Amino acid sequence: MASPGKILIIVENLPVPFDRRVWMESTTLAAADHPVSVICPTGKGCEQEKEVLQGIHIYRHRLPPEVSSSGGYLREYAAALLGEFRLARRAWKETGFDVVHVCNPPDLLFLVALWFKFIHGVKLVYDHHDVVPEMYEAKFGRRGFFYWLLRIAERLTYLAADMVIETNESHRRIALSRGKKKPDRVFVIRSGPDLSKFVPQEPVAELKRGKKHLVGYMGVMGEPEGIDLLLESIRRIVFDKGRRDIHFVLVGSGPLAEDMKKLAADLKLSEFVEFTGRIPDAEMIRVLSTCDVCVNPDRKTPYNDLCTMNKILEYMALGKPIVQYDLVEGRFSAEGASLYARGNDAADFADKVLELINDPAMRDRLGREGRARMEDALEWRHQAPRLLEAYARLLAD
Repeated sequence: MASPGKILIIVENLPVPFDRRVWMESTTLAAADHPVSVICPTGKGCEQEKEVLQGIHIYRHRLPPEVSSSGGYLREYAAALLGEFRLARRAWKETGFDVVHVCNPPDLLFLVALWFKFIHGVKLVYDHHDVVPEMYEAKFGRRGFFYWLLRIAERLTYLAADMVIETNESHRRIALSRGKKKPDRVFVIRSGPDLSKFVPQEPVAELKRGKKHLVGYMGVMGEPEGIDLLLESIRRIVFDKGRRDIHFVLVGSGPLAEDMKKLAADLKLSEFVEFTGRIPDAEMIRVLSTCDVCVNPDRKTPYNDLCTMNKILEYMALGKPIVQYDLVEGRFSAEGASLYARGNDAADFADKVLELINDPAMRDRLGREGRARMEDALEWRHQAPRLLEAYARLLAD
């Protein structure tokens, strides 16, 4: 039988240690003398199926190619669940665990934990990263059968969980209402980056590709992220406003990345827009440190209103002024570090970007406000004690 305090973390969305939130949780728990194992998918730079990093045992499984359709997601989830259950059994034999800590999406990972919960008495922690039903609605523009199926999966996950971790107060309200969880079983632990890892660097002039200014985006490229809206804003900046002195760099990948490259070419923006794909953290920090402005074009939707976007916090950590649409949690995170465009209004978004480009003093002020907010309230240094408090309460039961 496992000794008290051993933890198995399961995440399907990104590989570890590439998933910065999960890796910070893992290393924080390990530093507090909890033996930690992690199950995650393989990915670029994370191809090994078994690896030990900083004393953390990482087990990885392969996934089918990412496809943005209901059928594609069903294939991905089925393959992931099989791989996760197989690796959980292996982890049980090799290291043991007392807690299974599942990180959504999707809200199906509790199925892997149920065997160990009912047969071996382990506890289940639900680390609620995304509101999956609203994510489905944002991706496909409808509710219907699958939306309500996802609501059922969410409810069952909350029901099975002994403790819930939420990334913000909007998510916490869902845990208390839809999830029916008791307040003392719900902890808000935000995703602020580790500022010792996010250190601004000197700008690299070559990254501006001969232009005077650089505007950057970093994140996923799917339906909710509004990359098409961003490209429309860039078209307005370049052609309607005649600003050919700005280069735009888009860091990241996702199910719509190739479609967005084609759209940029169709809009005749290839000279002004660079797609880097996923790049190592050190290179990403170098790129963003060179940016004059960072943007978050996430659409104004019920889903995005509820989400704390890691890219916003990472822009702030690097002291960058931001332009984003006026989202509830986006405004809470950034406060005075951002300008806020009207929801889904590409023209207003373009105007806000140019307002910052044309005002170096405002850029400097917003960047300093963002960095100070990270240091004072949001960085991981302020979140780690809450994670350890939550685990202390769970394991004391």
